[in-house]
Amino acid sequence: MDANTWKSLLIKNDSKIIFLIMDGLGGLTMSGGTKTELETAKTPNFDQYASEGICGLLDPIYPGFTPGSGPAHLALFGYEPVEFNIGRGVLSALGVDFELTHRDVAARLNFCTVDKNGVITDRRAGRIATELNQKLCDKIQKGVKLSGVEFFIRTESEHRAVLILRGDDLGGEINDTDPQEVGKKPVDPKGSDAQSEKAAKYVREFLKQVKEILKDEHPANFILARGFAKHEVFPDMEKRYGLRSLAVAQYPMYRGLARLVGMTVPPIPETFDDMWDQLKGNYDKYDFFFIHFKKTDSYGEDGNFESKVKMIET
Repeated sequence: MDANTWKSLLIKNDSKIIFLIMDGLGGLTMSGGTKTELETAKTPNFDQYASEGICGLLDPIYPGFTPGSGPAHLALFGYEPVEFNIGRGVLSALGVDFELTHRDVAARLNFCTVDKNGVITDRRAGRIATELNQKLCDKIQKGVKLSGVEFFIRTESEHRAVLILRGDDLGGEINDTDPQEVGKKPVDPKGSDAQSEKAAKYVREFLKQVKEILKDEHPANFILARGFAKHEVFPDMEKRYGLRSLAVAQYPMYRGLARLVGMTVPPIPETFDDMWDQLKGNYDKYDFFFIHFKKTDSYGEDGNFESKVKMIET
């Protein structure tokens, strides 16, 4: 919809919107079971909301398209994801409070495990602790030497980190090195145009050096990169919808996504109680509250049925 049409429909009022996203909430029955995690969990509050409210389904992009977290959330915020498309690297960088410039290309990283032949055996390196991630990032930052470009590697959370290349005439149209499957080797990064290939050349050299630096580490002995992108300025939520917006989120990428659309992002809440305290403490200052839970998705990815049930109930 045209931006001017949006503005003509805006009516300022005192209503509040609490937009709670339980990432990865949907699920499948486990072997031998008859219920999903959501069906198994005891959820009296959600049951009441469902009975008194309106329920429905939404395709964030189009039917048949499986979106990543970035495009899907932009769609949920009312940003046409085909028009406002951005790689996850930029979201990750913003999520860890990295100040991006117009000279930067960012990519999201996974620490992974590869065997002696370079074949991936675990795409997430067993979800290593964030503290180990930080040590490995420090080791890479000190050990890798690139000529003609600056680079920065920052911890995101658990097995995830972010890489930023800074230099002139760099492009972000680079393929993911993550094949999305175990039993395969990482994909060689290549750029789809001259500026992106210039950046890809640095990425290839970076990965070559990282492989040597991490060769004796276990389980995180290599990295996978995806979501390459250059930073763009998006219209913020207040200008677009007239909503003063606050993001209450623990996971860095979603904090970055919120910053991308102009939401206020307070310090990372350590616990669920801290999340509600941020909501209650800021309730009178904002109109729209984006609350994001990640653990439902993390446990779902790991196939940890019982823990996902517990998170839904929490």
